[in-house]
Order: sequence, then structure tokens, then C-alpha cells
Amino acid sequence: MATIYLIRHGQASFGKDNYDQLSPTGWAQGRVLGRWLAGKVAAGAAFGGGLQRHRETLEALGEGYGQPLPALQTLPGLDEFDHMQVVERFRPEWADRGAMARDLAASGKPARTFQKAYEAAMVRWTSGDHDSDYTESWLGFQARVLAALDELVARADGQDALVATSGGPIAVITKQLLGLSDDKTLAINNVIANTSVSRVLYSGSRRSLAVFNNYSHLEAEDPALVTFR
Repeated sequence: MATIYLIRHGQASFGKDNYDQLSPTGWAQGRVLGRWLAGKVAAGAAFGGGLQRHRETLEALGEGYGQPLPALQTLPGLDEFDHMQVVERFRPEWADRGAMARDLAASGKPARTFQKAYEAAMVRWTSGDHDSDYTESWLGFQARVLAALDELVARADGQDALVATSGGPIAVITKQLLGLSDDKTLAINNVIANTSVSRVLYSGSRRSLAVFNNYSHLEAEDPALVTFR
């Protein structure tokens, strides 16, 4: 059986004008992953969503890997859902980024405050009770990701593949393979580390989850590089 290496992107630039770019920590995480994969994995194909942080994660991985990777094939279906729209539908006042920054700062625990709001916003989105509020529904997102997985398998054609994507698509693929509930899927989405690797074995139409959310490469080289947002 061949292997799909699902890689969550490196840490993005939360709070910056361009969230989609990797932070310095994100670039370091990607290079560490590349060093860890070197000599262990010889992928025949490389895929990513259409986001900058996906592309930069593979660039950083390539720097650490030390030799050319297969040409990147872009699959927009592997892009993350619009997480800020999901949050803003729950907290409309946060459409003003300045207001959000002030609220988070005033809380005294910005990261924890945002996480609590994010988790509540995700419950609202996945409930299906407010689908008209969103550009993409939870069911629509799942269908998009799983269609992209089918296309990826067809294009990989039995080869091992590196895939840079986001936490949401990885959670949806895990949900499909393990038959998880929406609640369990939201729970695992919250613990997927940046540049963690989940391995999906495939042969024809058969697909199995072999490894989920492995970030031992970060722990081994520098535990301070372990991040989840």
C-alpha cells in the first residue's frame, strides 16, 4: 500500500495583516520536518491547497529535506474553511479586527479567550441550524475536502505523496476514515499540531488511517517549536 502524508501547515501569522504567511516559527517547523523526513520518505508526488501557508510549508520542508521535492500540484479542495467568517458570525463585532484585538487584550488571556470563542463558533457552524449565514456550510466543506482526497488519490496513482493542508481538512478526512461524530471531529481538530504528520494508507479504493497527528520531530529537535495555532 502507498502512503499519503497529511501535513498540517507550519504556524501562520495570527494577528498580522497577512495571516496566511508562515511565522518565523512556522518556517522553522517546516525545516525540522524536512530534516526528519530526509532518508525516510521518498515521495513520488506533492500536493497542497491553494493557500500561501501550504505552499510555504512545502518550501520550508524542502529546505530541510536537502533535495528537490516533486513538483507541487495544487488542489484548492484542500484549503481550510474560512475560520474568521465562522468566528465573525458568532461574534459580529469582531469583523472589526481592531475591536477584536482590544477585546482579546482586555481579557488578560488573549489566546484562551480567542480559543473559547472559536470553539463556540465552530459548534454554531457545524450544527447546520445557521447554514444561510455562511459562504460554505459544514456539510459543503466536508464534501469539498473528500472530493479533493479522491482526486489526490487518482493523481498520486499508487505513489507515496506529501500533502500540505490545514487542520480542518485533516480532521474531516480522519472523521471519514474512522466514522467519527461531529463532536469528536471538532475535538481532534483542536489538537492537530503545526507540521504534524498523519498517515493514510491507500490502495485503489481502500484507505486506512495509520498515524494521526505525529509531531515527534518537533519534540525531538526543540519542544518549544510545538504549537497548535
